[in-house]
Amino acid sequence: MLTRRALLAGVAAALPSAALPSAARAAGKPVRIGYIGDFPNASLFAVAEDQKLWDAEGLVPDLKVFTNGPIQIQAMGAGSLDFGTIGPGALWLPASGRAKVVAIDDVGFSDRLIAQPGIGSIADLKGRKVGVPQGTSGDMILRLGLAKAGMTIKDVDLVPMDPSTVVTAFSSGQIDGAGIWNPLVDVIRRRVPGLKELASNKDFYPDVSFVNAVVARNETVRDDPDLVRALVRVVKKAIDYRAANLDRSVALTSAFIHVPVDVLAPVAKSRLLLTSAQLDAFTRDGTVDRWLGRFNDMFKAFGTVPDPLPPERYYEGKLFLSA
Repeated sequence: MLTRRALLAGVAAALPSAALPSAARAAGKPVRIGYIGDFPNASLFAVAEDQKLWDAEGLVPDLKVFTNGPIQIQAMGAGSLDFGTIGPGALWLPASGRAKVVAIDDVGFSDRLIAQPGIGSIADLKGRKVGVPQGTSGDMILRLGLAKAGMTIKDVDLVPMDPSTVVTAFSSGQIDGAGIWNPLVDVIRRRVPGLKELASNKDFYPDVSFVNAVVARNETVRDDPDLVRALVRVVKKAIDYRAANLDRSVALTSAFIHVPVDVLAPVAKSRLLLTSAQLDAFTRDGTVDRWLGRFNDMFKAFGTVPDPLPPERYYEGKLFLSA
């Protein structure tokens, strides 16, 4: 229970892997990390590079950009990534035992269920074509919206497509609705000014909190917990810097993923940016487990994962606290 998503999938997909650090850091421990090319996920590593957080932990990151969380977890399963970042829509993969959550990044409010002008309600989507990047937060906001209206995914003509194709298909009228996120919604709105927003994350918060998460290979957690702690320390320092220096973090991320500041800033400022102290507290008091447990309930209801693991079996809370 991405991330949580691609900023501009066409742009992100075209970005090269981040360059490895200089020869001065060659003696450090290599670590292979995937990330989604949007603000909540890429900002962690933009800050880490700028603040030299890798050096402090003796790590040499090999950063690779992806358009969503599920394909990162596929790469972990193939042994080509150690860590990744996912949105809430992909949390079903850790819940099914295919990865471990090692840190929560933030809570997002960027997802929307949108419809063409003239479609006034979620019920009006019945039997119509709805585009969605499957296994993402766009998929989740669609399913939540349908459930709120007493409907299921079977009540619409679901059209799986990648994020950039959602933009094109909606703008050209090929689909009637979409589960998608900002800033892509704003891109679509400029082309279809009369689009309708039928549901958003805030309609379901705090009962459902759309968290982004940092995940690790099961084997990495099992065989090298010290590496996991080192990575989590980088993440904690990065989220603290980001929370205290949001405007500069937006600028750093803009340069890191080559997306304009004016595109990133509204997304960045719409999010609940947590500090490491808050996340430590939320881990100790069970808040994170409750967030994940709520997604487990939805995965069962939606038929995504019939028997998800309990959150304490896929969220490495003790390891997070010990970092």
